[in-house]
Amino acid sequence: IVRLDDAVAVVADHMGAAKKGLEALVIEWDDGPHAGVTTEAIAAELDAASLTPGAVAQTIGDVDQAIVGAATRVEGTYQLPFLAHATMEPMNCTVHLHEDGCEIWVGTQALALAQSTAAQTAGLPLDKVVVHNHLIGGGFGRRLEADWIGRAVEIAKHVDGPVKVVWTREEDIQHDMYRPMFAHRLSAGLDSKGMPVAWKNHYAGSSVIARYLPPAFNNGLDPDTTEGAINLVYNLPNLRVEYVQVEPPGIPTAFWRSVGPSRNVFVTESFMDELATAAKQDPVAYRLALLDNTPRAKAVLALAADKIGWGEKLPPRVGRGVSVQNAFATYMAQIAEVEVAKDGTVRVRRVVCAVDCGTVVNPDTVEAQIQGAVMFGITAALYGHITLRDGRVEQTNFDSYPILRMDEAPNVEVHIVQNRELPGGMGEAGTSCIGPAVTNAIFAATGKRLRKLPVDPAALKQPV
Repeated sequence: IVRLDDAVAVVADHMGAAKKGLEALVIEWDDGPHAGVTTEAIAAELDAASLTPGAVAQTIGDVDQAIVGAATRVEGTYQLPFLAHATMEPMNCTVHLHEDGCEIWVGTQALALAQSTAAQTAGLPLDKVVVHNHLIGGGFGRRLEADWIGRAVEIAKHVDGPVKVVWTREEDIQHDMYRPMFAHRLSAGLDSKGMPVAWKNHYAGSSVIARYLPPAFNNGLDPDTTEGAINLVYNLPNLRVEYVQVEPPGIPTAFWRSVGPSRNVFVTESFMDELATAAKQDPVAYRLALLDNTPRAKAVLALAADKIGWGEKLPPRVGRGVSVQNAFATYMAQIAEVEVAKDGTVRVRRVVCAVDCGTVVNPDTVEAQIQGAVMFGITAALYGHITLRDGRVEQTNFDSYPILRMDEAPNVEVHIVQNRELPGGMGEAGTSCIGPAVTNAIFAATGKRLRKLPVDPAALKQPV
């Protein structure tokens, strides 16, 4: 039995024995200073912060004056939850401390950080630590961290010989470093033709970069918290985006697949859909009219709409929703077709994606990345949320933190625009684009606008 400052570990000959030994222990915990933390309290804090002045990430024209003179004003508040990474391979690390130094065997996205963390924890110089890097069973940003590596070295200091530390699924979900929770407050002004003359986005949440890479956090801003919220593809003559940094008490946050755009694109594309509705215009036609200054974005949207047959008559409670973005130097449009059952259950039936990522070396890789990213994003939209009660994470395993199953997976069509532009990123973009496409499709199917994720089936039940 190894007792650490904030944890207890059991070391045995095999994992089954170690688990039984740990379960047999009677441990009295000090709940610590964050024992009263709840999701509701954090949400209220973020909502209040979204009303306070923030760091200006981007400003164009005079937003306040444009809104005053607008023919129509549209407002909306959005909330994004904490999310776990839920990698198929839970965190694990093998450590051997010996008289010549330290060796670790681990799958990591940050080799140098793994080495420095092990060295610092063991009290050794860097050149005495050897890291054997392995393939990883999913990273999604989780393995950019090294907390579990440090913990494994701490345990190894109490044991003679190599020690393999493996987290259970419950430990992995409850001790993750989560995608931050965010609150957004948006307002826009439309002219007499329904086109936007003003766009304001004021939001609050955690900055991962402020902790992970402090020099990149300048004047209250960083590229992660703002990407997807600024430099939008649309022609918006008056715009202001402000960010307020709010760090949740005692909750570690980290990068998550598609990082800032995973939150910001959901908000911007959902709100753009709200503007189209307020203007009584078709969502695709409305966006196309705003994309004259970004022809690559306009081209992918037109291609996706053509491939899915946008405008076709659909059965009752079946809808299609659209999302457009420029993220990671890649232009993408996705259209999701969803069916909402009478009990509110949502099934994504089909996804059509058009992508312009510049010069393509391997089209199969592009297609595979988008297909995987879409599944990751649908999981988050339909199911993903981490909640806290009395300072503890409530979710434990895939029964309370479900992921999309094979029989739920939609057909994903990928159409690649061929050109010789500079290559853009493909590992992240598909995830950030799908969430708003799904919720916009739900609106088309039911008339109910969702501003908070994950989707709540109870809110979508068909009245008897």
